[in-house]
Amino acid sequence: MTEGKSYILVTGGLGYIGSHTVVELIAAGYSPVIVDNFSNSHLSFLHRIEELVGESVPFVEADCRDESAMRLVFESYRISSIIHFAAFKSVEESERKPELYFQNNVGSTEVVMKLAVEFEVTKFVFSSSCTVYGNPEVNPVSETTPLMPAVSVYGKTKQSCEEIIASKANELPAVILRYFNPIGAHPSSKIGESYTGVPTNLVPLLCEVASGERETFYIFGDDYETPDGTCIRDYIHVVDLACAHVLALDFQQETPCDVFNLGVGKGYSVLEVLRAFERVNELVVNVAHAPRRAGDVERIWASSAKAENLLGWSAKYTLEEALNHAWKWKQRCLLNIDLGA
Repeated sequence: MTEGKSYILVTGGLGYIGSHTVVELIAAGYSPVIVDNFSNSHLSFLHRIEELVGESVPFVEADCRDESAMRLVFESYRISSIIHFAAFKSVEESERKPELYFQNNVGSTEVVMKLAVEFEVTKFVFSSSCTVYGNPEVNPVSETTPLMPAVSVYGKTKQSCEEIIASKANELPAVILRYFNPIGAHPSSKIGESYTGVPTNLVPLLCEVASGERETFYIFGDDYETPDGTCIRDYIHVVDLACAHVLALDFQQETPCDVFNLGVGKGYSVLEVLRAFERVNELVVNVAHAPRRAGDVERIWASSAKAENLLGWSAKYTLEEALNHAWKWKQRCLLNIDLGA
């Protein structure tokens, strides 16, 4: 084991939110060690993180469900806290592969938590989601909003993980961060959203159509009970989201398990995001309408008052900045085959 120095274990640390969080952790003086199995990430992201921070970052290739491999990580590094990102995240895919999503998302959480308790880790920060609220009756949702039945299998896996974390909180103090909709990329364009296969999130799909990789941007459902008939979401810049994880580590919690919403506190419809993307990037996107998609919530946006008051966190980037950073990242991906995006 590394002597003296303590580390923050970042599972899924080469993924979209994980990679941005690693950069912010190092900027704040923390020493992360990354675990990732490349299920939705690329080794090139490690090199790009190191470019951004100007130092090497410890990395272990491992699947968080593999207890023996994860045990070796805990034996090799003195882990003081954990930020657990590692999970499959596609709402659409979760409807097609429910067993896989439960095995991976819940299974990895159980293994990491078991070892965290055994190795006396002092804090567990969990990457959760607003999907745990289901189809809320009232917006904005706060941390005290009742959890409705999850609309997607992905949301059900996050609800299950939250239940496990809360049940173990007396042994392992935890902070649960419920993300709304992360978008954008690092302003440097060195890291951003990467994926394998076909993207299912709105902004990557917009970028693919704008770049010519995809012919049409489909709006799934235009008959929702919203002002323009399309779904409404709360979109948060990924760097703002990453910064919240650093504050969660610093947070002196008074209860064994605390929960925070992370969003900008305003909802935007699919059409509003589309028009903003076209406007800020001076583009025109080819659009068509399609039937509703299974697992999509009609409308949801956050109250982030608790995070503002207790964590001292607030979103700094605008929707337009996030959409511009996402497009710049996409343009860089098209010029750099080593990104694997």
